[in-house]
Amino acid sequence: MNFEQIVDFLENKMSMSHIYQPLLLKGLVDSGGTATIRQLAHQFLSQDESQLQYYEKRIKEMPLRILDKHGIVSKDKDLVILNVKKLSFEQKAQIKMICEKKLQEFVLKKGMGLWDYRLLETDQIPDSLRYRVLKESGGRCALCGATKKDRPLDVDHIKPKSKGGKNVYENLQVLCSKCNRSKGNKDDTDFKDNLSPDVDSSCPFCNSKAKILESFDTVFAINDSYAVTEGHVLVIPKRHTPDFFTMTEKEIKDAEQLIRIMKKKISKNDRTVTGFNIGMNCGESAGQSIFHAHIHLIPRRDGDIPNPKGGVRGVIPGKMNY
Repeated sequence: MNFEQIVDFLENKMSMSHIYQPLLLKGLVDSGGTATIRQLAHQFLSQDESQLQYYEKRIKEMPLRILDKHGIVSKDKDLVILNVKKLSFEQKAQIKMICEKKLQEFVLKKGMGLWDYRLLETDQIPDSLRYRVLKESGGRCALCGATKKDRPLDVDHIKPKSKGGKNVYENLQVLCSKCNRSKGNKDDTDFKDNLSPDVDSSCPFCNSKAKILESFDTVFAINDSYAVTEGHVLVIPKRHTPDFFTMTEKEIKDAEQLIRIMKKKISKNDRTVTGFNIGMNCGESAGQSIFHAHIHLIPRRDGDIPNPKGGVRGVIPGKMNY
């Protein structure tokens, strides 16, 4: 194959479901046309943002914190500094030699499994079963609710393979890469029951005909049908989920953004608005009447009640004043 044929393949014929093909070819070109699988794997790792973020977090949480405590290193924002005067060539070599010895001793003691739970995956999940589990999850992590837009999704063994877990439907769930790494092979919690159906046919918000004022990815805003003040709006997840505590991280972040958008819009259109109440009712005893999560954004105006002190403390009569 000549140069023109490779370019034609890349630009016109290559079908991509991930970055793997161009990344592999780029690695081969960088290495002069020949590379080992190991060398190419290093190229892939350098482009895996989820892995990079994972190890950035691990560095901050453990080795950096401990070494800083002992005065070996220090941190200035994202810069890590070795707290030692200028080292000679021989001194650098000795430190590296000791570090390498410690690494090898630990690997020999613990085995390769210390690096990654995925090294246990010698018996792969059949593609048809993996597809079924991903499809039925709605493309969402069963623990935190993240989607593939947030981070990679893994099909996880509820009972870990290392503890006898099987490649069967009942033992599989979808976790994002972050949750799966946190779970590791030490836990057998089934998180599948955490997920609510996307739509509930009996839910007023799932079947709402109200005009959508604004939307932001996983959430939307409508006017409250029983407005407390003029301009009172509700911010609601598109997915049916009971309350704030079952909303995913993504839904909470999107709701926060949409609340800010609506606040600016309301303030711009009505100069009499001088404050806001933001609140949620979670559970019947807290006053929730529609069991689909919704956040109230209530504009307030000077003088709209005689004494507004205490604000949301007013959910219990007589507790506003203190």
